[in-house]
Amino acid sequence: MKKSAKRFWRLSGMQRALLLYVVLPLLVVAGGGISFGLDRLATLESDRLKDDVELIGRAIRLPVGEALASGDDEAVRRTLQSVFDIGRIYGASVFDVNGNQVAAAGITERDLTTSQVAQQVVTTGEQQERYRQVSGMFLFSHFIPVFDDLGRTNGFIQINRRASDFDASLAQLSRTAWTTWWVLCFATLAIVIFGHYSGVGRHINALTLAMQRVERGERSYRAEQTGPSELARLAGQLNRMLDSIDAKDQELAAHQAQEEALAKRLQHQKKMAAIGRVASGVAHELGAPLTVIDGRARRLAQTYGDDPQANRQLTAIRGQVARLTRIVRQLLNYARQQDEGVDVIHIRQLIEECMTNVSHEVTRDDLTIEISACPDLQLQADESRIELALVNVMRNAAQAASHHVWVLAQQDSYQGVDGIRIAIRDDGAGLPSNVTVERLLEPFFSTKSHGEGTGLGLAIVHNVMAEHAGYLHLSNHPSGGCEVVLWLPIAAQAPALEVSKES
Repeated sequence: MKKSAKRFWRLSGMQRALLLYVVLPLLVVAGGGISFGLDRLATLESDRLKDDVELIGRAIRLPVGEALASGDDEAVRRTLQSVFDIGRIYGASVFDVNGNQVAAAGITERDLTTSQVAQQVVTTGEQQERYRQVSGMFLFSHFIPVFDDLGRTNGFIQINRRASDFDASLAQLSRTAWTTWWVLCFATLAIVIFGHYSGVGRHINALTLAMQRVERGERSYRAEQTGPSELARLAGQLNRMLDSIDAKDQELAAHQAQEEALAKRLQHQKKMAAIGRVASGVAHELGAPLTVIDGRARRLAQTYGDDPQANRQLTAIRGQVARLTRIVRQLLNYARQQDEGVDVIHIRQLIEECMTNVSHEVTRDDLTIEISACPDLQLQADESRIELALVNVMRNAAQAASHHVWVLAQQDSYQGVDGIRIAIRDDGAGLPSNVTVERLLEPFFSTKSHGEGTGLGLAIVHNVMAEHAGYLHLSNHPSGGCEVVLWLPIAAQAPALEVSKES
């Protein structure tokens, strides 16, 4: 809670800039305006007070002049005394032309015989004003000349007012003005800080938080398009930029996937070409010798047909020759590519033919093969290659089964493409858990006992599925045994192999 409050009160860079470049200049200008206004008011008030003193002097000048002309000192004193009834006057006195005091009331100076201001008043006949120290007090003195009937100066009047009166009239106004200015400063700061946070700052914080979350790896996070229109547009631009980056990343990933698939196909084709060359050479080099060996063994068997020992040896030789011939044939089948021609295949008929071929190879009285397929299922593909794949899968199932093999064919779509799904299941031991699908598909790898398999069956099926844009799925069935699923598109497709295994 304390950390959150501390973060709230900490000024952001934008708030500091706003205070420094906007608020502070405004407050300085306002303070300067107040100072100028107070100075102007002080001048006006001082002039007003001086005018008041001057008006008082003008009001008593005529009766004082008449009293001086007649020598009536008592009338002069009464006139001076009346000054205190007119305004805030601290002293008034009348002097003759030599600066001698004739009459006085309140705080006054007694002798102005040596005063220069008094001499100026008498000499020029013009009123004067001065700030003077009188009886320990700082006073404002206004000197007004007094004339006789002939217009000659016969004396002057001095009216005193305390100098502090000029400042006191503005003291309260100044305190009020500057108090108002300080209140305005604090109110402006509070309004700017809280107003900026409410109107702009919190939206900027949310936008910054969104950028930080994206930077930490939350690529799907998007900023809320709230606040002032400029910030909302900025958030929208950020979201569109992130969407564009995601789209580019997805496009790049798709290109990379295509390149990887293309590289795999090229590698596979190179491997097939190399194996094809090796297989062709092996078939060429072994075909004729194996035929010769098999023929010689057959003639020897006819010649020594009465000798059981010779018959056993010759039969073993012919069996090994047949095994070698079968390996060479499987090598050729593994390396051979899809033919250019495309056939219309009737699935059930093809499965039955494959079952017949397998039954000749696997002679077991306890084996039952059940076929479930609609008669009208058909697809476009290279029939010889599909037959080769089915024969290899069904042969493996028949060899691994305890008693039963099930073959189920049905129409099924995959990733939006219509196709046919063929599942071959046995009731045998199932796939070994310690062998990966990549290992099972390697040429010449077999889980059978030594001498019972060449390890080319699933590799051939893998190639055939790749040629027809299908997929091969290996799994252990929940009720036991292994299940191999072959999926093929109904219409001819470009190669796009998928292989998967589940235990």
